[in-house]
Amino acid sequence: MNNVISFAGIFILIAFCWAISSNRRMVNWKTVASGVGIQIAFALLVFVVPGGSSVFLFLNDLVVKMLDGVSAGSRFVFGRLALPPGAVDASGQESLGFFIAFQALPTIIFFASLMGLLYYVGLLPRLIKLFSRIFTRIMGISGAESLCAASNIFVGVESATTVRPYIERMTRSELCTMLSVGMGTIASSVMGFYVFILQAKFPTIAGHLISASVLSAPAAIVVSKMLVPEEGKPVTLGVDVEPEYDRDSTAIESVIKGANDGLKLVFGIVALLIALIGLVTIADTLLIWIGGLIGAGDKLSLESILGYVAYPFTLAIGVPQADAMEIARLIGERMVVTEVKAYQDLAVLMAEGRLTDPRSAVIATYALCGFAHVASMAIFVGGISAIVPSRLKDISGLGFRALIAATIACLMTAAVAGTFYTSTSVIFGG
Repeated sequence: MNNVISFAGIFILIAFCWAISSNRRMVNWKTVASGVGIQIAFALLVFVVPGGSSVFLFLNDLVVKMLDGVSAGSRFVFGRLALPPGAVDASGQESLGFFIAFQALPTIIFFASLMGLLYYVGLLPRLIKLFSRIFTRIMGISGAESLCAASNIFVGVESATTVRPYIERMTRSELCTMLSVGMGTIASSVMGFYVFILQAKFPTIAGHLISASVLSAPAAIVVSKMLVPEEGKPVTLGVDVEPEYDRDSTAIESVIKGANDGLKLVFGIVALLIALIGLVTIADTLLIWIGGLIGAGDKLSLESILGYVAYPFTLAIGVPQADAMEIARLIGERMVVTEVKAYQDLAVLMAEGRLTDPRSAVIATYALCGFAHVASMAIFVGGISAIVPSRLKDISGLGFRALIAATIACLMTAAVAGTFYTSTSVIFGG
């Protein structure tokens, strides 16, 4: 029954998007149907087809083995601080506990460096062009937004640079798609970080994050095209666009540049966590004081308010009612203090056995897999506006609507995963 609810949730989310669309008469239902079809087809390939399941497990094991290498590098630099909880090094020294800065964040530097190397050897550009052609041909969207969406499966805000020459002439709908897909997906450079946080309680988490990254791109396109339908004629409609990027001169240069970019990303994440968690704590203190005045006690907080907003959507995507409020709080939390804190809290819920059904953790993993939060909105709006200052008004005006689109896209991805969930499948931890 929960699988049926998840399947119905896909269409409940589509109906909600139509209800809040800026122009309901202009919604391209072919794009919507083909986008949902791509998600269902990919989910069938990964979760049902035996060969697809084997690839899923292979990629999961590959990422886990890579993390072992990252851990070795971290231990060399940070010593016992890099040992995960419960681990013992070769000299018999035990871990000092969990430190996000010394155990999890170094994975970002490694994966950013790996992405740089894969760009250099030409593998990533080929994959990006493949996904871009699929989106252009099947969904009927412009080549520029297809390319940007495909890039976002693997990288973050820098994906906008791949279509730099076309941004100036993009329609409002294309710009909204750029922002929505950027916030509705995650970059490969941070995927290892989330795997590190959740792997102990969720052995196949890496494979799920990979599948979520692929599923979220067409989901974000679908939702964006419903919230801000195409009213003009894109310059690159139906045209394949070549990505624009500067190839490094040597493999070593690509590794070094990737590592440096990863280090900048680490500092950015640390700065965001310190600032946002501090601000949210202050806001919660004020809300608790207000709650005392109105008789709500200490139950009033930003997380609880956003959790109540997310609660009906959490039920709609197939989370069992017993766990729905906990997962809704995580979704609300992600919107203000990023998916990093939300994934950490999900790991705590799993470790403490506070989720009654493993299904809840799986669906939450997909629902949280995106940069759909306020800080990311500022980063994407600011970053793309810096590339084309002349479109600042349009881009900034679309920011909040794109954030809503990205959030709904993550929920849609979770609903697709929930549709195919089986408690006995090894993919889902059965």
